[in-house]
Amino acid sequence: MNIEDEDLILERQLSFILYVCSKETIRRYQPYLEQLNITYTQYLVLLVLWNGDNIPVNELGKRLYLDSGTLTPMLKKLEMKNLIKRIRDTIDGRNVLVQLTDEGREMREQAKDIPKTILDETGIPIDEATEMIDKLNRILQKVK
Repeated sequence: MNIEDEDLILERQLSFILYVCSKETIRRYQPYLEQLNITYTQYLVLLVLWNGDNIPVNELGKRLYLDSGTLTPMLKKLEMKNLIKRIRDTIDGRNVLVQLTDEGREMREQAKDIPKTILDETGIPIDEATEMIDKLNRILQKVK
């Protein structure tokens, strides 16, 4: 097999490895998130808000790399679960701000151990995980 043939081997595709790792990692989250009655993407929204809420919807979309067509229905579902509320910005009425409700804030405590539990389950040492996150962030900067 020559080097050009390796370009077409599935397991040698960065995109495939990233896709499968992402899919399998998200699958590990499911049992924990089911207990909280939220999906993985809803969890990501809450992660952003747990680290500072009262942010505009468009800023939330940028941070999560989600368009409004994906984000808006998700925010509606989180609102129906009484975890967030959306309010018009009093300074600039064109902006809609996303805020946690008391229930949304309380869920943070229930979810705080999930990332460590997932990491422990993988057996990946924290320093190796941190190094991978840094490398993947560099890749993200190059591909976006």
